[in-house]
Amino acid sequence: MPGIRRPDTARTALILLVAALLLRIADFGSPIIHVDEQYYLLVGQRMLDGALPYVDIWDRKPIGLFLLYAGAAALPGDDILGYQIVATIFAGLTAIVVASGARALGASRAGALAAGIAYLIWLPLLGGRGGQAPVFYNLFIACAARLTLRLPSLAQTRGGLSIIANGALACLLAGIAIQIKPTAGFEAAFIGLAHVGWLVRARGWPAAAPAALLWIAIGAGPTLAAMLAYRAIGPAAFDAWWFANVTSIFLRPAYPVGQVAMRLLGIAAQLSPLVLCAAIGWRRRRVRLVGERGLAFGWLVAALVGFAAIGTFFDHYALPLLPPLAMISGIALGRIPRILVGTLVLGLLLMVVERAFIPHDAAGARRVAEVVRINSRDECPYVFIGDTATYSLSRTCLPSAQAFPNFLAYTTEAGATGVDPATEIARILAGRPPVIVASTRKMAIWNPQTLAVLKPALAQGYRPVYAVPRAGYRTVVFLRRDLTFIAP
Repeated sequence: MPGIRRPDTARTALILLVAALLLRIADFGSPIIHVDEQYYLLVGQRMLDGALPYVDIWDRKPIGLFLLYAGAAALPGDDILGYQIVATIFAGLTAIVVASGARALGASRAGALAAGIAYLIWLPLLGGRGGQAPVFYNLFIACAARLTLRLPSLAQTRGGLSIIANGALACLLAGIAIQIKPTAGFEAAFIGLAHVGWLVRARGWPAAAPAALLWIAIGAGPTLAAMLAYRAIGPAAFDAWWFANVTSIFLRPAYPVGQVAMRLLGIAAQLSPLVLCAAIGWRRRRVRLVGERGLAFGWLVAALVGFAAIGTFFDHYALPLLPPLAMISGIALGRIPRILVGTLVLGLLLMVVERAFIPHDAAGARRVAEVVRINSRDECPYVFIGDTATYSLSRTCLPSAQAFPNFLAYTTEAGATGVDPATEIARILAGRPPVIVASTRKMAIWNPQTLAVLKPALAQGYRPVYAVPRAGYRTVVFLRRDLTFIAP
C-alpha cells in the first residue's frame, strides 16, 4: 500500500494479546464486574434454554450482543469465565487494530505498540473491565475504520472497484456493530460517508450513487435480518422487538443534571492524557498521510456524537472514544519518549488506584446466590435490587420478563419498559416468591410507587435471613415467613 507503513508484526500482536490477558486476568471469574454484563449473560444463558429476547426476557440492547453472550455461555466450562475470556480476546484484537491504524497515521513501531497498550489500559478505567457492549463492538468499528484509512491510497490509484469492495466490507462490519449497540450507527454513518466522498474523488458521482445504495443495504443488513427474524416468529414478537429496540430508547426519563455533570467531568479527567496526545498528533504537521489523519479525526468526532447522543454519560459510554483516541495518540507516543512513558505509567497508576477501591464482594455474591438457590425450593425468587448474577448462579426461574432490577426499581426506567413497574411488582408479589433479594442502599432514583408496593409486603410476609456487604451497603435476603430457612 503506497505511502503507508507495514502493519504491526506478529510479535507486536502477540505482545498486545498477552497485555490484554495480564491487564484483565484479575477479574476472571468474578460474577459482579458490572450490573449490565451480569444481565447480558443472563439473557444469553436463557436463550440457550429457549427464551426469546424481548418476549420472555426483556432488554433494549440489540440481538447481536445477546448472541455473543449466548455463544460464550455455550462454551465448555464456567459461563462467567467464558464471556470474560471472549471479551479479553476482543479487547486484544481491537488493540492490534489500533496499533495497525496508528502505523497508518505515521506512528513509529513503538508509538503504535504504545497506542495498543493505551487502549487496553484505558478500557478498565472507563468501565470496560469485563464485557460491556463496546468491548465487543469496538473491534468491528475499529476494523471498519482501519479499512477507511485505506481510502486516500485507493483513490490515488483511481481504484473505483477497490473502494467499492473496501466500503462493502467496512459497512458490513459497521452494521454488525450496530446490532451490538445502536450508537455505533454514528460511526457507521461516518464510515459510509467517507467512502462516498473518496469514491466521488476517484470516479465521480455516477459511480458513487449506486455504490452508496449498495453500502447502505449492506450496513443495514444485520438489522434487517433481526427484524425479519422476529417478523417470521409472529406479529407479537415483532412488536416486542420494535418496542425494545426503537420505541423504548426514546421513553427513558433523564437522570438528574448533577449526576450527569459529575459523570462527564470524571470521564473528561480520565481521558485527558489521551486527549493531550491526540492534540499533539493534530499539530504535528510534519506527519505525512494528511488524508488518513483527517479520516481518523473524523472518526473521533463521529464517536463523540454517539457518546453525546444518549446524554447520560455513564463511564462505559465513553469506551467507543478509545480506539480513535488511542490510534491518533500513537503519533505523539512514538515521537516523544517522555509522553510515551508518562502516559502509560499514569494509566497504570490510575488502574492500581482504581483497583484499590474495588470492593471484594464476589464471594459474598456467590453466597447470596447459594442461599437463594437452596431456599427457593424450585420456585422463582425475586431480585428487587441486587446482582442479576443471582439468577445466573442459582439457575432459578425468573419471576418477570423485566428481570433486570433497575427496570422496575428506578424512576429512570419508569414508563420505558412496556409495563407499569408498580403493577408488575404487585403481580410478582401475588405469586408469593419464596425469596426476595433487596438491599440497604439509599438512592434518589428509587421509584416511590414500587417501594410503596414492596415495603408493606416485605414487612408482612417476609423476614431477613441473610446479608452480605456489597459496595458500601448490604445485600439482604428475605425469606417468606411460612418457610424454614435452610443454611448453605
